[in-house]
Amino acid sequence: MRFRHPDGSTVHLAYCTNVHPAETLDGVLAQLRDHCEPVRRRLGRDRLGIGLWLAKDAAHTLVTDPSALRGLRTELDRRGLEVVTLNGFPYEGFGAEEVKYRVYKPDWADPERLDHTTALARVLAQLLPDDVTEGSISTLPLAWRTAYDDKRAGTAHTALSTLAERLDALQELTGRSIRVGLEPEPGCTVETTADALAPLTAIGHDRIGICVDTCHLATSFEDPHTALDALTEARVPVVKSQLSAALHAEHPHLPDVRTALAAFDEPRFLHQTRTRTSAGLRGTDDLGQALAGDALPDASPWRAHFHVPLHAAPAAPLTSTLPVLRAALAQLVGGPHPLTRHLEVETYTWQALPPELRPRARAQLADGIAAELTLARDLLTDLGLKELP
Repeated sequence: MRFRHPDGSTVHLAYCTNVHPAETLDGVLAQLRDHCEPVRRRLGRDRLGIGLWLAKDAAHTLVTDPSALRGLRTELDRRGLEVVTLNGFPYEGFGAEEVKYRVYKPDWADPERLDHTTALARVLAQLLPDDVTEGSISTLPLAWRTAYDDKRAGTAHTALSTLAERLDALQELTGRSIRVGLEPEPGCTVETTADALAPLTAIGHDRIGICVDTCHLATSFEDPHTALDALTEARVPVVKSQLSAALHAEHPHLPDVRTALAAFDEPRFLHQTRTRTSAGLRGTDDLGQALAGDALPDASPWRAHFHVPLHAAPAAPLTSTLPVLRAALAQLVGGPHPLTRHLEVETYTWQALPPELRPRARAQLADGIAAELTLARDLLTDLGLKELP
């Protein structure tokens, strides 16, 4: 979906296909047929943006087989789909029964991460629509914190600098500008937007910036205005933003709130949980750890890294951080010029919801994704953007 900003630029809205995980190119092609095109049809649009997630095997096939890449581009066009952004965070196995800490491997100190991201950039340069010259890729925020030391930090910095050089060369070769954004996430070396300032200003290249995920922003209790103002002041580019909402519990000390939260404690994904105290932010790596005894203070609200559907906040006594998304979006695209032109709805946790809330068929999932995109569209038009055909 495309929108015209009041300054005349085009803002793209997509949804991320990591909600339909596939490891191979055949799996990706099936996603387009079984999920993406049905969502487009529900929205009544001739064209729908998707943020592709390409696992390592699919990316390798596309970057080594020109005919396969041409075939994917043809299939996108045939189904009324377009790609301006990729999700490069998960490397493989995102559809496994247990993902948890595995999603952070390989990190930016491992050569596989540089190789994979380079492949994604080369693929994206060929997938961009003919009238689009800029693409974006979101990626791991350096590493999970516990496996990171000064030596690995130096290796990661060198890898990102090498990536920037490769992206420069790619533009010279193709005329397409691809940028990569570190995506701050609780528990990682770069947990917040503030954490991103030092490494990104050290790299000092406008092709390497930040991906602002509004669920992660909210989970870390970051104020959107403060965070985005700091990025602007530091001249760190917002490469893309993922529109998502976290789980919010206003009164975590109450038994009924604990019971409601426990329904979201599931075995596939990590749900980092945070609260604010007088001594600063406190947290656990997973929701179950927070619910176990007194691992996390409960005198103030809790937020958990659980991407809840944008249009369907959890039932009381829980809610979502949709107000944080609204505030962030107002600053991202509501000003005289957009801070980013690539927006991506990223609710990958539909099948991790409590059983009674999960879609039971493809049609229900397509309905839910279309409802999320409709909400995002309405937020954009309320900010003065005009939806384009």
